[in-house]
Amino acid sequence: MSAKILSRKTLSQLLRSRRGKTVVFTNGCYDLLHAGHVTLLEKAKRHGDILVVGLNSDDSVRKLKGRSRPLVGEKDRAKLLAALESVDYVTIFPEDTPARLIQELKPDVLVKGGDYALDQIVGRNDVKKVVRVPLVKGFSTTNLIRKIVSAYGPQARSS
Repeated sequence: MSAKILSRKTLSQLLRSRRGKTVVFTNGCYDLLHAGHVTLLEKAKRHGDILVVGLNSDDSVRKLKGRSRPLVGEKDRAKLLAALESVDYVTIFPEDTPARLIQELKPDVLVKGGDYALDQIVGRNDVKKVVRVPLVKGFSTTNLIRKIVSAYGPQARSS
């Protein structure tokens, strides 16, 4: 496993030792990593020194997105995120929201996609600054899934 993928306890201890640096936090399911995700993460990184990604666990994704999700397991999603240059650390959380994780990690900046209204952003009161990043038009996991089903149909078999 990547040295960038840490338990929340280990990550919390590491971040405490790095105070003085601006810690940026964002979170999501990142079920099918796409250019919209990568753009958001690159823009998030510009707001500080250390970018932490809170990744919804498989069980959490199922609760949020439905029984058929995630398409990619949490360990593989974490590995993909950790491979990105803009991401410094990834931690998987089992809760429906990252509220507890944000309180534990105490980031300085919280970044979310522009599709969230400020009052919908969990953890907004636990950070110094909230940044909303405009979405990249045409990119969403749901749209990707629809394209795949449209192209290959429900009868498609894995190879």
